[in-house]
Amino acid sequence: MKQLFCPISTERVNEHVPRVTALYVVLTVTLGMVFSSLAVIAFVAADFFIRAFTKLRFSPLSCAAYWTVELLKIPAKPIDKAPKVFAARMGFVMSLMIAVLMGLNFPVAALFVAGILLFFASLEFAFAFCAGCTIYTYLVLPLYKN
Repeated sequence: MKQLFCPISTERVNEHVPRVTALYVVLTVTLGMVFSSLAVIAFVAADFFIRAFTKLRFSPLSCAAYWTVELLKIPAKPIDKAPKVFAARMGFVMSLMIAVLMGLNFPVAALFVAGILLFFASLEFAFAFCAGCTIYTYLVLPLYKN
């Protein structure tokens, strides 16, 4: 198997905050899909947008995750921030796709995309497996090597 490469930055984050954020994404997207709530999915898309494309330190879900980690007194484990930003960009695209599909009344397609997003977020939460790193290694990096 090929060694995984991730985008690299000098910024660091506590690994536990993105993992708890992923849990909150799972819960929120599940809620949005169960109740067919375009507003909830739009909230998730906005949250991903804040994490992916702005300089704000926290989005609503990552702020809640930060407070949760602090409340539970989980010790910090610094990791590179860039892979999490890349993953947030993928999450934004997927949540935007879900919102558009829901708005166009394609519930099965929206549920399919939501299932993929839930799968990736669950891997991050449960196993600290960054699907973004895998996708970056096999799909993005080869484009820059050629």
